[in-house]
Amino acid sequence: QVQLVDSGGGLVQAGGSLRLSCAASGRAFRAYGMGWFRQAPGKEREFVARITSSGLITDYADAVKGRFTISRDNAKNTGYLQMGSLKPEDTALYYCAAGLSNGNPYWTERAYDYWGQGTQVTVSS
Repeated sequence: QVQLVDSGGGLVQAGGSLRLSCAASGRAFRAYGMGWFRQAPGKEREFVARITSSGLITDYADAVKGRFTISRDNAKNTGYLQMGSLKPEDTALYYCAAGLSNGNPYWTERAYDYWGQGTQVTVSS
């Protein structure tokens, strides 16, 4: 079992930056791939970024590529999402997720077994 706690959300002006954190406890976090998803009001939850258990491979949704950076510190059992050049359309509830490789595509929710409670990011224009 892995417990995830998201934090770091807030209100920021367009063009600003935020760093989200995902603190993990329980079984070995370093064995799990990690992802970030977001859900805007009235929309389905969507993939944002992922990082493999080793941290060697990262992938991003086209909408955030070049602006967001996913990273992890396995020694601290923590993952991060550094968000820059924020836009109003980035406004959403952001969730971190963790999962062992199960054959499901990393951009789908099915690839992840554990989820944080979400942290709200609001970008004003």
